[in-house]
Amino acid sequence: MEGTSNKLFRNIVHSFPLILLFFLVFTGFDLSFFLYEANYFFNFIYLVIFYWVLKKPDTLGYGLIFFAGIINDVVQNFPIGISSINYLFLCAIAAFIRTRTLLPSLLYDWILFFIAILIVSSINFSISTMIFDIPISYGTLMSSSIITFLVYPIFAKIFSVIYLFSLEQGNVE
Repeated sequence: MEGTSNKLFRNIVHSFPLILLFFLVFTGFDLSFFLYEANYFFNFIYLVIFYWVLKKPDTLGYGLIFFAGIINDVVQNFPIGISSINYLFLCAIAAFIRTRTLLPSLLYDWILFFIAILIVSSINFSISTMIFDIPISYGTLMSSSIITFLVYPIFAKIFSVIYLFSLEQGNVE
């Protein structure tokens, strides 16, 4: 019985990013906080996708990320496909960075993450305004991009601990 519970625990640890991603899209959960009566938020899904595609791409498949985007569009009441396009562009940028990086560095990943979210936010803005005629608040767009950029190192450290723990659990077998 103990072997079964250890195996279940190892499977949960290995699929943590996938579980977290689908938890976030099914609940429509964004980490927001209130400051001076304004609602500031950061896009936690971008953090999850970028980090795990960059560090452990076999955990989140591109098909599952696309499907998560469709679910997010339904839950958030966005036009179908916008989130999927954003997530897949973020995946493409992270995969490109992964193939070009010789020596991984948190600072390097952090700066490139900022560039990636600016590109993805620009694509999101372009699609939303040109095709679907959805009004965009520039202040909200920039503040959420900057706050997402600023919290990346914190969550990267937390995710790296989980990543190392999952590697240890994989070596236990």
